[in-house]
Amino acid sequence: MPPEDAPEPEHGIVVQLDQLLKERGKTLTWLEEVSGLSYANLSKMKNGRARAFWFTSLGRLCEVLNCQPGDILSYRTPRTPTPHPQDATSEASASTEKGKIGHG
Repeated sequence: MPPEDAPEPEHGIVVQLDQLLKERGKTLTWLEEVSGLSYANLSKMKNGRARAFWFTSLGRLCEVLNCQPGDILSYRTPRTPTPHPQDATSEASASTEKGKIGHG
């Protein structure tokens, strides 16, 4: 789980890196050294502030921590779901279609 002061993820993805490190008795500095990933990016992930990261980074973390992606990431339903950008585009197209005259 991210720390208590971490913002509620609007996307619902929770990074459990902090918990994995604690379970293994490892530090973020250790993870930086063995993974080759930057301390700044690892810190964002650990503290629940990462907005995105590469599959290659996820794969490297799994390799180093000897775990599966589901051990690092989980999904929790957001309190206020964020609409998908494609939904907004579809709604705009639909309202434009409704306003057209002579569809044929």
